[in-house]
Amino acid sequence: MSMTRRNFVKMAGVVGLVGLTGLATACGEEKKAAADSADKKETSAEKSKVYFTKKIDAENLIKLYQKINSEISGKIAIKLHSGEPHGPNILPRDMVQKFQAQIPNSTIIEANVAYGGARATTERHLETLKTNGWTFCPVDIIDADGDVNFPVNGGFHLKEVAMGKNLANYDSLIVLTHFKGHAMGGFGGSLKNIAIGCASGAKGKRQVHGLEDYGSWVTGELLMELMADSGKAICDHFGKKIVFLNVMRRMSVDCDCAGTSAKEPTMADIGILASTDILAIDQASVDLVYAASDSKDLRERIESRKGLRQLSAMKELKMGNSQYDLIEI
Repeated sequence: MSMTRRNFVKMAGVVGLVGLTGLATACGEEKKAAADSADKKETSAEKSKVYFTKKIDAENLIKLYQKINSEISGKIAIKLHSGEPHGPNILPRDMVQKFQAQIPNSTIIEANVAYGGARATTERHLETLKTNGWTFCPVDIIDADGDVNFPVNGGFHLKEVAMGKNLANYDSLIVLTHFKGHAMGGFGGSLKNIAIGCASGAKGKRQVHGLEDYGSWVTGELLMELMADSGKAICDHFGKKIVFLNVMRRMSVDCDCAGTSAKEPTMADIGILASTDILAIDQASVDLVYAASDSKDLRERIESRKGLRQLSAMKELKMGNSQYDLIEI
C-alpha cells in the first residue's frame, strides 16, 4: 500500500487521531496554511520513499533493508545504540544478529560517550557490550584510536566535527536506529544516531553538545542545529552509500543512554521504517507518533525540548525531503 504523507495526515484526522500541527511539520511553528502551500508545490515525483511495516522482527527488518540497499557495498558499518548496562529498551539482540548475518563484510560500530559512566572509555565500553549481549560479531569502537575531522559544508554553526577515526575506514553506513524519546533532543531518530553517535567521545560529542564553543551543554533549537551540522557531515561523506532504518518499539520518553532509569514506555509499538532519505524517515517517524492516540507523553517530550527543530534544520540544510510516500509492506 502506498500512501503520501499528505493523505496520511487527512486519513488520521478523519479517525480522530490527529488534530495537532499538520503532523508536526518542520519546527511546529509554521502555520498550517504555509505547510499546505508547500505540499502543493511538491509533486509525488519529488517525494521520497519511506517503506513501512507494522511487524517488528528480523524477517521484516531484512525485507525493508532490501528495498533500500542497492548502493550499499564494500566494507559496511552498522551504527546502532548498544545501550547502557542492562538497558530495558535497546534493540533485541537476536533480531540484530539475524539482520547483520545477512550483510556481508559488515561490522557494528559504536563510539565512546562524553558524559562519563560505563561507556566513557573503550575498556568499559567493551565490557558493557558484553553485558548487553553484543557478542555475536565484532563491534568497532570507532574512536578507540582517536578521531578524524569531517567537514561541515554550509552548516549552521560548525565547520567540522571530530568523528571516531575508524568511521573513515568504511565504504557504506547502515543507520539502524531505535526510535524513541531523548532527554535533550526530544526524540532520537536517525539524525541523533549518527550526529551524536558517530562523534568521538573526547571531542566530537563535545562539539555537538556545544561544550567546545559555548562552554556548557546546550539545549533547545541550538542543539538541534548542531546535530544537523554533524549529521550533514556524515551524510555528505557517505553520499549514496548510507541508508536508514528506524525501529519504533518500546518508545520511552528517554534515550537508551538512560539505561535502567529510562521511563517505561506509555505507547504501543508502531513498526519499522526504511529509507535512503534521513529527513523523510525521521519526519515519517514523528508523523506516526503524532498520529498515535497514546503518544501524549512522547509528544510532550519532543515539544518541550524543541525537538521538531531537528526536522526543519535538516530541511534547511537540504539533507533530504520532508515530503514522502509511505509505502506499507
